[in-house]
Amino acid sequence: MSDFIHVFQPPAEPGGPILLVLHGTGGNEHDLVPLAEMLMPGAGVLSPRGKVLERGMPRFFRRLAEGVFDIEDLKLRTAELADFITDAAAQHHFATRDVTAVGFSNGANIAGALLLLRPDVLGAAVLFRAMVPLIPDTLPKIPSTPVLISNGKMDPLVSAEETERLGAILRSAGAEVAVAWQNSGHDLTERDVTTAREWLARRQAR
Repeated sequence: MSDFIHVFQPPAEPGGPILLVLHGTGGNEHDLVPLAEMLMPGAGVLSPRGKVLERGMPRFFRRLAEGVFDIEDLKLRTAELADFITDAAAQHHFATRDVTAVGFSNGANIAGALLLLRPDVLGAAVLFRAMVPLIPDTLPKIPSTPVLISNGKMDPLVSAEETERLGAILRSAGAEVAVAWQNSGHDLTERDVTTAREWLARRQAR
């Protein structure tokens, strides 16, 4: 199995949903496990730690400056993470179509990259404070893949234009994209959690 330090908790019921939780800069594999339990009690949890260090803080890929990504590293790390998810699915006996990525900031950005570069490893995604990670040479075909983008109206790092551009790119690939706006900055809020929990519940009820 790929060598990500990670946490895995099996779902309460065999064949149940799996939340792939992806932390922000400076986080680790434990940070968002409680969030996963709030969003979907009983779901399995797969939580890797990013392998890139920026001034000692774990991230999932390199950046050259604030909001300026190292695209080659992003592609490499996205492929590596996708292989990890595939390996974990084989080892723990779950289907990648049952995996929903839940990412915050840097974690949301690599989740977006997975949707655009390796959509085979995800069934859905919840992106908190996400930017456009990259624009692939050819858009994937991800028909009806559900994606929730939950961004802050006062986020100093992610503009409304950037948020709408991400939604448009994913819709062009075929995804079912919902955008939720929060009265906040770049921080994760209680309203984010409520919005995502309700969105996930509606999706599970289909």
